[in-house]
Amino acid sequence: MRQHDEHTDHDDDIEWVSKSEMKRESHALQQLGMDLVRLKPSELAKVPLDEELQDAIALAHKLGNKREALRRHLQFIGKLMRNRDVSAIQEALAAFDHKSAVANARFHKLELWRDRLIREGDKGVDALMAEFHGLDRQKLRQLARTGRKEQAAGLPPKAYRELFQYLKENIEP
Repeated sequence: MRQHDEHTDHDDDIEWVSKSEMKRESHALQQLGMDLVRLKPSELAKVPLDEELQDAIALAHKLGNKREALRRHLQFIGKLMRNRDVSAIQEALAAFDHKSAVANARFHKLELWRDRLIREGDKGVDALMAEFHGLDRQKLRQLARTGRKEQAAGLPPKAYRELFQYLKENIEP
């Protein structure tokens, strides 16, 4: 009876993982590898990778449009990542996603201001100047007025783009 109890205690220490769960983890690691391969070289340099993973990612870049070879190599990268702590890699990728989300939000805010300036004219310029003091009121009024005229005449949106560029350069994030 005593042997049975020891055997039972030993079985409690083993964590069983289903085959489906292992596949999900494998696919997640392969996706993480794919995300790494898609990074720009400047971003990839900021991700904490060991030499073996760096070499594998460099080879994936060389495979480029060889679809089947790249698919197999991404599986290999996923396999390499099974033996590593990938939390630092995931954090680095999340930081890139956050920067991208912040940049998109800023871009969207600038678009809204541009559209408001063209739609409202001086009233929109006053609202913008109340929030951002260092802008050139005369230039904003001129670009907004020209942008309105372009829209009304169906002309190419030259002032529309110029207004956005001015806002982008002069409004800090």
